[in-house]
Amino acid sequence: MKIALVGYGKMGHMIEACAKAAGHDVVATVDVVAKDATNLVAAGDYAAVADAVKKSGAEGVIEFSHPTAVMGNLNALIPLGIPVVVGTTGWGDKEAEIEALCAKSNGTAMRSSNFSIGVNMFYKIVEEAAKIMAEYSDYDVAVWEAHHNQKADSPSGTALEVARRVMAGNKTKTEMVFDAFHERPKANQLHVSSTRVGFVPGTHTVFFDSPADEIEVTHRARSREGFAKGSVVALEKLSAKLKSGELKSGALYGMSDLF
Repeated sequence: MKIALVGYGKMGHMIEACAKAAGHDVVATVDVVAKDATNLVAAGDYAAVADAVKKSGAEGVIEFSHPTAVMGNLNALIPLGIPVVVGTTGWGDKEAEIEALCAKSNGTAMRSSNFSIGVNMFYKIVEEAAKIMAEYSDYDVAVWEAHHNQKADSPSGTALEVARRVMAGNKTKTEMVFDAFHERPKANQLHVSSTRVGFVPGTHTVFFDSPADEIEVTHRARSREGFAKGSVVALEKLSAKLKSGELKSGALYGMSDLF
């Protein structure tokens, strides 16, 4: 497959290596600062982003840019009519807007808070664990995540998805709280806390705590390679399912639609 990469930072370079290792051609790399990108565009010039991808002949796009640029990129890329896999997080409140754009332009996008296969297994484990532990009122639950100090959004998209899975399993938790508490938390509040430090690729922990003991369920990424490989696999599967008719154009999909 001919693939264009929008966002050519550390993650973009790793995705390129994974895509090439899988036998794909990376026909364009687009960025606003990376001087080794094949297409260096001005910040905010989303028409130039779309033009670079269109001229490259790409059959699919992987977008891994920045929360401040992702909506502009998606609004420019989705109408091109080729599948777009979105790895940038921090735009969850705009999903309805992107769904409408896909439907209007007959474009297709696939988003995930995390493309790692291990993390998607972790989601399922967390939801089942939350469901089991919810039967025992002595156990409270909280979510914590840590990432490198270059990460722009907080909490991480993965932590938000983990929190949603906790709440799906434990119906007593109905409100996520991200800030520090200045009073005792209410029983219905799920605390989702974040740490930004050093070079941590990504650690996510769910705590189940009681007067007698504590249970921790943790996913710890060793590198970004799992995310990079997962995004390439996601584009492969999305493209294949569109060609086979299993999925239809004009929609925004998630990992559960592919795996």
